[in-house]
Amino acid sequence: MQINHLDFEKNNLDPVTFEVLKNGFINLVDQMAEQILRTCYSFVIYNRDFSCALSDADGNTIMQGTQDISVHVGTLHLTAKAVLEDFGEDIHPGDVFLVNDPYRGGTHFNDTRVILPVFYEGRLIALMQTNGHWADMGGSTPGSFDVNAKDHFGEGVRIPPVRIYRKGQYLEDVVTLLSSNMRVPDERVGDLRAQVEAAKVGERQLLTLVEKYGIDTILVAFEEVQGYVERLAKSKVSSLPKGTWESVDYIDMDPDIGDGLIPIKVKMTITDNQVLYDLDGSHPYIGCFLNSGFGASLSAAYAGTKTFFPEIPLNSGFYRVVKVKLPENSVVNAPYPIAVTGFCSGAYEKIMNICYELWSNILPDKAIACSFNLEYLLIGGTDKRHGQKSYFMWYDWMAGGHGGRSDRDGVNALSPVFGVGLSVQPCEGQERLSPVITTKHEIITDSGGPGKYRGGCGVEKGGTLTDLDNTVMSYCCDRSRSVTWGIFGGLPSYPHGAWLNPGEKNEQFLGAIFSNVKVKSGDSFVRPSAGGGGLGDPLEREPEAVLEDVIDEYVSLERAKKDYGVIIKVIDKNLGHLVVDDEETVKERKFIRSNRKQWLEEDPLYVEQLYQSQEIDKLDVIRRYGVIIDYSTDKVLLKSTQQFRESIKKRSMAYWK
Repeated sequence: MQINHLDFEKNNLDPVTFEVLKNGFINLVDQMAEQILRTCYSFVIYNRDFSCALSDADGNTIMQGTQDISVHVGTLHLTAKAVLEDFGEDIHPGDVFLVNDPYRGGTHFNDTRVILPVFYEGRLIALMQTNGHWADMGGSTPGSFDVNAKDHFGEGVRIPPVRIYRKGQYLEDVVTLLSSNMRVPDERVGDLRAQVEAAKVGERQLLTLVEKYGIDTILVAFEEVQGYVERLAKSKVSSLPKGTWESVDYIDMDPDIGDGLIPIKVKMTITDNQVLYDLDGSHPYIGCFLNSGFGASLSAAYAGTKTFFPEIPLNSGFYRVVKVKLPENSVVNAPYPIAVTGFCSGAYEKIMNICYELWSNILPDKAIACSFNLEYLLIGGTDKRHGQKSYFMWYDWMAGGHGGRSDRDGVNALSPVFGVGLSVQPCEGQERLSPVITTKHEIITDSGGPGKYRGGCGVEKGGTLTDLDNTVMSYCCDRSRSVTWGIFGGLPSYPHGAWLNPGEKNEQFLGAIFSNVKVKSGDSFVRPSAGGGGLGDPLEREPEAVLEDVIDEYVSLERAKKDYGVIIKVIDKNLGHLVVDDEETVKERKFIRSNRKQWLEEDPLYVEQLYQSQEIDKLDVIRRYGVIIDYSTDKVLLKSTQQFRESIKKRSMAYWK
């Protein structure tokens, strides 16, 4: 980035030294990441569910990695400060600390942080932090994702800041105590050692910079890098319109309540030099693990903002400009010991997507509609292949569709906004490690939310269980009811949910969250991920663009007519020769314009009858009628429908001509 006079008007370093050290800090953190990638034991961490950071002696973040996943943004300085608060002067060269506590600024128990203090000539100068998602932390469910957990005691081992190396001496008894409460403890210890060694890489790199430039210059650079980001962020904010914007998104439900979406409200105020997010009015914490702790909710607001300002580096200077108010005892600030492990699929991405919507109104040239929801499918039990009987963990997340954008369609089959840096796990690696065979992994036709700019398409993934025993399946997701929405006239996408033994007599819809479902060899499963919401009125999409979508099998002939009002004639199916019927398209679009507002007022119970009699399909129910159905019973959910319709009327109908 070109550096101007404004950036350096308060700098105590010359521009060249500053730029060299700023990039040196970035390189240092990225080298830590490369070390983890090459030495970790867990397939989850290998697929980039980790992050790293360099902090100053006060725990303030100097730099995070360039490929860190979004969810860890804005939390690593909190856990660094937690170590400093608990140990104070009792921190020495050679010490290493471990922490995963979501009530001390972490995210959930699986995200386990190693913090290594760096000393120079007996003086604490920095903290290196590596954070990896451990595939199991104990608790009542393999993978530690128990939707039925009410508190953290069912979710796994809670690790407040604890010392695992004392003055260079590895405290094996402490590590054994912790890992013995986790499934596959050898893998957990392997990941721990990988994270420790990665932190040491950062330590060596920093001390090399100290030797080259001097300790005083490095400490000044720590301050200047934060000050630079703060000034840059304030400069951006000062150029924006001033005012207040607000919106709401939803978690599917509280199992203790039943029907009714759970609101998360965000009010954003921009002043001359600050952005304030106020989440007052968000629902009280709920009776399952989709709650978020305060650290994770801070991260969601930071990451949602940072998406619109990618040119600004990420450190604590950014946090001085972006402030977040979180109501206590709420779904966005759940207290100890309320369950929070599923925050990633619950409150977190809802906050991020609301931020996207709010910023889309302020910066319409960067607008983006709602993206699909993060989901995890976990299968754990005994692997009986090759005559062995060892414990296995199949831990998978999927790609899906991102929202339509201001000038183009959303991206198909991308990692979730929770962590765009996540890799889609290769099926071959999964099959080698676990008795689960992938049987399908394909883009879903019609899954992208219709719009002038279509939402990206989601993906369907299926599998079959082979030689296993004593095995259970769990699923962490959402948006089976709070279906991914469009903006500026765009329509919703497709509901999430998993099916067991699809197409068989014992077929069962398990929903978007469940835990400890017993499965056996020969069972199969399938789950779709949603597409992104559409942006803009779908009746304003160019008919030729719809034709291309049909040719590419992103949109079916039926949905081209129902969602876009485009009539396509098949001249030669084998040759892919299709054409738009312009005259019929004009008629169909006129018909939709004349009726679509009335469809959203139709009696939900009548819509239920139409669905049960197969006169309309699932996408008709959602996109035309705005009705939410429980697909395990095929019954309408009246309260959820009312809330969902309010969302469509605000985000979609209000923009229809």
